[in-house]
Amino acid sequence: MKKEVAIKLKDKADDIAAYFSDTSREFNFNNETFSVVKIEPLSESTATILFKKSTGKFAMCFCYYIKMNGGTWQYFFPTYDHCIGMESVKCLLGAVEKSNFDKNFK
Repeated sequence: MKKEVAIKLKDKADDIAAYFSDTSREFNFNNETFSVVKIEPLSESTATILFKKSTGKFAMCFCYYIKMNGGTWQYFFPTYDHCIGMESVKCLLGAVEKSNFDKNFK
């Protein structure tokens, strides 16, 4: 991961923690605060962030980098359903790449 992208990821992790630590935030019924435990790079453009909540529980978000308008990190908190769906995406993307390859030479 390039240094600039890694720095943006660290900043995003801190921003996410601050946002979810807002005790007046909608759906923050337990007045939880979040702190960053670990940022785990998965590839050049994906990572997970592990948070510890003030309740002692943990939360994890999946982050992905988009190279638009100077580059930005987006995120969501995945469920098992998301993971199952992404397993299918891997196979489908491979099929798309195979289908497109020959079109590079026409």
